[in-house]
Amino acid sequence: MLKGGYAGKVLEVDLTTEKIREISTEEFFDVKRFVGGKGFGASIMWRKLRAGTEPFAPENPLIFLTGPLTGTLCPGSRMCIVTKSPLTGTFCDSHVGGHFGAEMKYAGYDAIIILGKSEKPVYLLVNDGDLDVRNAENLWGLDVFETEERIRRENTEQALRVACIGPAGENLVRFACICVDRYRQAGRGGTGAVMGSK
Repeated sequence: MLKGGYAGKVLEVDLTTEKIREISTEEFFDVKRFVGGKGFGASIMWRKLRAGTEPFAPENPLIFLTGPLTGTLCPGSRMCIVTKSPLTGTFCDSHVGGHFGAEMKYAGYDAIIILGKSEKPVYLLVNDGDLDVRNAENLWGLDVFETEERIRRENTEQALRVACIGPAGENLVRFACICVDRYRQAGRGGTGAVMGSK
């Protein structure tokens, strides 16, 4: 783990090619210049997103980020999700509680960057260094409660945390949210619609 509350790695997933790579946080991000998930996310968007990219384009990143306080009891310890909003067409940061961000950091990741577009519905499983893009066609059309329940049945890991969408995100409703741990939502800017477009 890096000093200052960072875990040390960034996970980049290209759903078009199904390539997954790990990058050192220090190589990717100046932890002294940008603080926390929102700052880190803004710096990634600045580098990865070209002007004029549409929110539902494969080139629009969907980024899950932790900050130095994520996984602690301190205020401001939420996870941040950053993308270009389909609702406003501008930078969007949506913050969400729950344990997903903490578990992401415990797995060693400060950020998970999702790029590209899959040919079919998929989900990403991160489990103690094992990374897998899995078929999610059986989850398509389910609400978030049913989706999480099925993912939990397929994967017996006790500390499993789920960030998912339901029919609103799948149908690209521009204000759809991402649901985390069932009862918590990243509700700003249509992050769920961007997830559905992936």
